[in-house]
Amino acid sequence: MTLIDLSAADLLARIRNGETSCVEAMQAMLDRVAAVNGDINAIVSMKDPDALLSEALAADTARASGADIGPLHGLPLAVKDLANAAGFPTSKGSPIRPGVIAEQDDLAIGRLRAAGAIVVGKTNTPEFGLGSHTFNPVHGPTRNPYDLTRSAGGSSGGAGAALAARMQWACDGSDAMGSLRNPAGWNCCYGFRPSWGRIPPDPETDVVMHPLSTLGPMARDVTDVALLLDVMGGPDPRAPFGPAPEVFSGRIDADLKGRRIAWAADWGGAWPMEEGVLDTCEAALTILADLGCEVERIDPPFPADELWDSWTTLRSLSNVSGRVADYDDPVNGPLLRDVAVWEVERGLALTARDITRASKIRSRWHGVAAGLFAQYDALVVPTAQCFPFPVDWKHPTEIAGRPLDTYHRWMECVIPASLLGLPALGVPAGFGPAGLPIGLQFVGRYGGDLGILQLGQGWHLATEFPQKNPPRI
Repeated sequence: MTLIDLSAADLLARIRNGETSCVEAMQAMLDRVAAVNGDINAIVSMKDPDALLSEALAADTARASGADIGPLHGLPLAVKDLANAAGFPTSKGSPIRPGVIAEQDDLAIGRLRAAGAIVVGKTNTPEFGLGSHTFNPVHGPTRNPYDLTRSAGGSSGGAGAALAARMQWACDGSDAMGSLRNPAGWNCCYGFRPSWGRIPPDPETDVVMHPLSTLGPMARDVTDVALLLDVMGGPDPRAPFGPAPEVFSGRIDADLKGRRIAWAADWGGAWPMEEGVLDTCEAALTILADLGCEVERIDPPFPADELWDSWTTLRSLSNVSGRVADYDDPVNGPLLRDVAVWEVERGLALTARDITRASKIRSRWHGVAAGLFAQYDALVVPTAQCFPFPVDWKHPTEIAGRPLDTYHRWMECVIPASLLGLPALGVPAGFGPAGLPIGLQFVGRYGGDLGILQLGQGWHLATEFPQKNPPRI
C-alpha cells in the first residue's frame, strides 16, 4: 500500500510518530495529481509545487522541534472552490470573479488550517454550486474516475473525484441539495451532511434566514469523516443555531444490532429511478440486516409534491439572497448561468403567501419526521435517481421515460433531509449493471449525527467499498 492509499488518520499517525514526513506526504500527493488530474480535472488553482514542499518542510521542522501540532498536521488539503482560502482564488466556477484572491479564510477553512492542514489548491465545483454536475466556464468539467466519459456529480464533485482518484486523503465540501451525498455515491466514498449548524456558517453570509446549506466532510472511510467533522465543527458566537457540541472521533464504533431502518426506496413511486438503481441499493441493504439491523420498507411518510414545493420555493428565496447583486449588475448579470437566472427570477417573483406556504409545509414535515424518528433510527434512500450521466450533458431531462421539469429534479431524493437540516451520510452502495457507482443516504433525527456516523462506520467495516473498488486510472 502506498501513501496515497492510506486513510487520512493513518497518514497523520505516521507523520506524528515520524514514520512519514510531511514532505513525503506532499510529494506523494503532487506525484498523483501530476499523473491523473489532467484527465479528471478535480483539483484547480493549484499552488506552486516548490512552495507547497517548502510549507511541508516547515511542518516537519515544527514537529521535530516539539511544537504543539494539530490533529491535521501536514495533511495536504484542496478546498472546495465555493469557500474562501486566503491566498487562493475563489472563482465559484463563475466568469464573474475567476481571479479574485481571497484575503482571509472562511471560518471552517481557518479551523482546518489551524489544525495543521496545508491548503494546496481548490476542488472544482459547478458555477455557484448550482446543480449536482461539476462543470463551469472557468475550469471546465470534472470527470468521474470510474468512467471518464461520465459526471462526477456535485457540487462537491471535484472533492469526490479527488478522493476516488487518490489525489486527496480527505476533503471539505458543502451540501444544500445533496452536494456532499451525490458525489459520494457517484465516486464510491463518503460524504456527510451534518445537522444544520453543527458546522457554523461563515458569519459573512446570512446565518438566520436560510438554514438549507451546510459545510461537511468527505473521505474514503468514516473515521476520517469524523476526524474532519471534529475540526470543522463546534459553536461560534456569531452563529445563532446549532445542536449541542459533540466530539465524534473515537465514538463511532458501536453494536448496531436492533437498530431500526426505514427504507423509503423511490418514495412510493414519486421519484423516477433509472433501471438498476433500486436493485443495486436493495441488494446492498442486506449488509445492514447482516449487521443486526431491522430493515423495513415503508410507505412515503409525507407527500413528495409538497416537499418539492417547499424546497424549490425556499431554495429560490435563498438564491435571491446570494445572487441578486450579480443579477442586477449590468456587467455581471449577462454572465450568470441560465439556472442562476432562473433561481433568482423565481425567487424575486415569490409572494409572502408563497413563502408562508413553503414554511408551513416544512413545519409539518418537521412534525412528521419527529414521529418517524421516534420509530426508526435511520431513514434510507438512494443518493441519486440515476447513475452518473455523460459529462457533456448539462443535466438529465428524463428518467425511466418520465420528463424532468427542472435542472435538479433528478436528485429530488435528497430533499427530505435537506429541507430539515438533518444529518445525512452518503455511503457507497456498489455498482450498477454498467459498472457505475451509486450510493445510499443514511438520514437521522436532528442532532443525531453520532448514530448516523455509527451506522456508517459499521457499513464501512463490513464493506470497505472504496478500498476494494478503486478506479482503474
